[in-house]
This record gives sequence, structure tokens and C-alpha cells, in this order.
Amino acid sequence: MIKMSRIGKLFALLLAVLQFSACSVQQKLQKAANKNIIEAGNLSGAHIGIHVYDPASNSNLFSYQSNKFFVPASNTKIVTCFAALKYLGDSVAAAQIVATDTGMHVYATGDPTFLQPEYASHPLFNVLNGADKIYLHTPNFKAKPFGQGWSWDDYDASYMPSRSAFPMYGNVVRFTKNGTQLTVTPSFFKDSTKGLQANINKGFGVSRQMAGNQFFVQADTSKTKFEEIPYRTSNWTTAPLTIEASLLSEAMGGAKVIAVDPATDKAVPTTATTIYSRPIDSLLKPLMHRSDNFYAEQALLMVGKGLHQSFDDKKTIAYLLANDLADLAQKPSWVDGSGLSRYNLFTPENFTSILHKMYNSYSFERLQNIFPTGGEAGGTLTSNYKNLNGKIFAKTGTLSGQVALSGYLVTKKGKTLIFSVLVNNHTTTASAVRKAVEQFIQVLYNKN
Repeated sequence: MIKMSRIGKLFALLLAVLQFSACSVQQKLQKAANKNIIEAGNLSGAHIGIHVYDPASNSNLFSYQSNKFFVPASNTKIVTCFAALKYLGDSVAAAQIVATDTGMHVYATGDPTFLQPEYASHPLFNVLNGADKIYLHTPNFKAKPFGQGWSWDDYDASYMPSRSAFPMYGNVVRFTKNGTQLTVTPSFFKDSTKGLQANINKGFGVSRQMAGNQFFVQADTSKTKFEEIPYRTSNWTTAPLTIEASLLSEAMGGAKVIAVDPATDKAVPTTATTIYSRPIDSLLKPLMHRSDNFYAEQALLMVGKGLHQSFDDKKTIAYLLANDLADLAQKPSWVDGSGLSRYNLFTPENFTSILHKMYNSYSFERLQNIFPTGGEAGGTLTSNYKNLNGKIFAKTGTLSGQVALSGYLVTKKGKTLIFSVLVNNHTTTASAVRKAVEQFIQVLYNKN
């Protein structure tokens, strides 16, 4: 009886020590959050939400307005990545094809990597290269070129190509300075580019008219060697893919390519063969590392194509919210795949929950490869968290007045934590907010 009493006292003492330790960690995090973010002078008036979750103990280490809704900017890509990992399989479907006596029938899948120069191989191109005649099909394309709530006056910005069923070259035209000359890729748009003979020795800029594919070159000393301008894809109208057919024909050396009218098109035949372009992670890595809006939007469209055989982002989002994300403590307002829209509203708890789902479903090594880390060249964390290279794996998010960071942190003691910090309606610079968040994350790293 005496022995049991001593064991009980020891257990109570251990419990008290653990509770004190937990309270001590929370107090330190509260102090760090107050000092660096919540009570920072340049963030007074900003809306701030923070959530830190420990998956090993299934406990919340710190929470500040974590159930409130915020505009997440590109943190929305975390949700798109979650959906792509679950529904797109191991490889990106480039297209579905049916070979007949009359020619090769190609059914679009929305693959954004086709003829993108960052990829060395394009299996679909190799398959089509020997065809005498190609028919392009895009049945059930329901998405609009731009997402709901996108900024319309960014229509010719490199980060906002329009969504489409059969993307080519990333749906952008690339203008490259070679001495005093400009190279236009794809060259199909060279004849519709005005001002190619402008004085570009000290730099150049390119703009595009909103209603069509007329490009204008002018001298601009702020830009020197390279410009990317989205072209207007065929799906801006109800017409068949005439632009895409012309681009594909040119790419294949003048092969005959016919765009099938989507109004009369039929469903993909069951006899169609799927051509795969590349491993799915080779799409998701640039999507997350450089925060590629176009890849994110097309990935969400591809998810929908697989789920319900239509390119319908609204239907896809509704399905995901009603099924895979039905258990979120707060139901988000989710409208696009990239986070370009300010209509997106998520809570910090939404992101830690989704990140936890990913953490439980896939190897952490794989997630580390997909998410950018601190100080990594070419990633959105290149200038931050340099001392946490290989320790932090997180997605940034930035719109005017909005900064976000959510992801995983391997602490000094070897714990893996999941966190989300969302800052809205600030009036300082984005870099100042990122620095404030970084200081808090440093404390989180050192004290756990």
C-alpha cells in the first residue's frame, strides 16, 4: 500500500513537471508572438492568426485567433497540393489518345507542362510526331480563363496566364534579348508582335492588348533580357482550340491539326490510351517552390477531370470540401487553386489540419522535397530562414497587405511541428512582416 502511494506521488510529480514544462513552452511562445508579431508597432491594426500543432502528442502548442478567417494568398496552394497528391496518382496525364484511320484524336487533360522549356522530355509530342492528322478535343471544359476574384488588370502579367484545357508553353510567349534582336517563342506570335525593331539595347518591355494577341515591344531600362507575357487562349470564346491547333501544328513542323468544336464534342472514348508526361512530384515541386500560379490552377483542373470528367473548378472544390475536407473545424471559403483571389478565406487551423493530413499520408521525405526550405536557391524562402535550411519546409503567401507562411518545422530537439501564421491588412512592407514571422519561428525552433 505504501509502495503504491509512492508510485502515485511520483506519477503526480511527473505530471506536474510535464504540465509546467508545457505551460513554460506556451508562455515562451506567447512572449515571442507578442514581441515579434502581435504587439509589433508596424503591425498594429493588422489581423493576425497563429497556430502551432504537435502531431506526435496530438496537441496544440500555441494558438492565437487560429479559428478566425484570413485571406491566405498562395497558402491556398497547400490545399491544391493536397488534392493533387491524392487524386493525380504517380504521374501527370499529358493527354488521352485514340488512333483511327482518319488520324490521331487527342483528348485534353489540362497538363500545364506540355512544351514547357524547363522539362527536357515531352512524351506526348513524341507520340504525336508521326501522325498525319491530329484532332484536338476538349469536352466538358467549364472553367473560365481567370478565376473568381482575380485582378483583371494583371491579364498580361507573367504570373497570371489564363487557364485552359490544352496548355502549351505554359500559355505564355517568351521574349528573349539576343544582342539587339528579340527572339519570340513560340514563333507563331512573331508576326503579331509590334516594335521588334525598337531600340532595346538598354532593356525592353512587352505588353499585350487585352482583347487579343497583339504584343507591343518598347524600350524599358528596368527589364533587360527576358519577358514572359500570357497569350490569349482559345477558351476566352466558345470557338474551338484554333490557337492551340496552330501552335501545335507549328511545333510539329506544319502537321495538320484540327480543333474539334467543343459544342459538338463527345465524351472521351473508353478505348482511349493515356499518355503520361512525367512524375507528379516534378510538377508539384515547382508549383510549391516558386509558387507557380499556373501550375496550381491546372493541377486543380486535372483533379476535377479525374473526379468527374469535366474541367470545372467550382464543382471540384465543392466535392473536396464535402468529402476530403469535411472534417475541418471551420469550413473555408475556397474559390481557386492558386490563391490569386481575395475571395479565399481560410483559418490557421485549416492549414495545420490539411498539413497534418499530408503528414500522415505521405513520407516526410517526400513532403520535404515538394515544399521549399530556407535559403534554397529558386525557392520562395531563398532570402529567409537560411540557418534553418533542411529544418523548415513551408509555403509562403503574399498579396498586397497579406502575408502567410504555413508548413513544417523540425526543431532543435528533433520534434516535427506543424504551423500556420497568417497576417492580413498590414500597412508595412511584406519583407518586414516576413522578418517578424521569421523571428517567431526562430523561437519556435529553439524552444522545442
